[in-house]
Amino acid sequence: MAFKVYATTSQRLEPGQIAAHALRAESLGYDGLNIPEAVHDGFIGATLALASTTRIRVATSVALAFPRSPMTTAIAAWDLATLSGSRFELGLGSQIKANIEGRYATPWTAPVPRMREYVAALRAIFRAFQSGEPLKFSGDHYRFKRLQPFFRPEPLADFALPIHLGGVATRMTELAGEVADGLVTHPTNTAPRYLREVMRQRLESGASRVGRDLKSFRLIVGCRVATGRTEADVARERENARQSLAFLYSTPAYWPSLEIFGWESRGPALRELTREQQWSRMSELVDDDMLDAFVPSATYDNIVDVLNDWYGGLTETITFPMPENDREDDEFRQVVAALQSGSQHNA
Repeated sequence: MAFKVYATTSQRLEPGQIAAHALRAESLGYDGLNIPEAVHDGFIGATLALASTTRIRVATSVALAFPRSPMTTAIAAWDLATLSGSRFELGLGSQIKANIEGRYATPWTAPVPRMREYVAALRAIFRAFQSGEPLKFSGDHYRFKRLQPFFRPEPLADFALPIHLGGVATRMTELAGEVADGLVTHPTNTAPRYLREVMRQRLESGASRVGRDLKSFRLIVGCRVATGRTEADVARERENARQSLAFLYSTPAYWPSLEIFGWESRGPALRELTREQQWSRMSELVDDDMLDAFVPSATYDNIVDVLNDWYGGLTETITFPMPENDREDDEFRQVVAALQSGSQHNA
């Protein structure tokens, strides 16, 4: 299986480090780079990454929609597409009510209807930018009726501005199948069984609602991978993944992917440990069976075969983290190329 391979970016990577990070991803042969939005602004990170590279695609993965007007988002996305020769991909997410209200002081409404309208508004704005047609959009949440020539940007030479949604819950995943160009998965819902038995059905349900064919739809699997040159490296990455999943699965929104494996009791148990501030005990509830289900693990010699076994036939796009040690870059470049070609990697 030949994959499109995207590098990832730590949410704590400082803006001043983004350019070097993006250049390294490009030199390693990646097809793209995902820029998160948590500690830092996703659009600023994407700007720095695109300005420093010439080939790779750069995606917000994912930027928060609701604290921003669709017009604000559209202008930023258009500028990034113009800057990069249409190498930018717009990934959007809804976040949870507590963060939208408490962290961003933005009113909360039902996220799925609002996101449906948000995407429709973006597409209307993009059409007005590209064609010069009047901007007319009216919905329950957003109304746009004014775009004077003074404020209209120049059309894109190559109009390609895909919209991807981040989705975990049933209805948001269905919405992606209905209105988006792709879905960005979360590390908690990337197990092959869950993708096959749950996520695909949700996407198809949303697509069928509007009579849509998902042939060109992109499922972007944001998997957590444990790999390295040696078995000790892999073991260390698995422990990092164990701690990460323990924290993530303390959040109820991520529990459905536990249920399919019969681990539904672990989410509430992890949540209770957070309430008791027993942070050091949380990783005890993520045993090796859970890691084997959610984290593809192997040395560089074998990780290509493992990822082919896990995701071949399920997706054409995966994330694959860069090694911390740049002294491994020559070897790692061969691994990325093998994932892209579908061939077996031999160190």
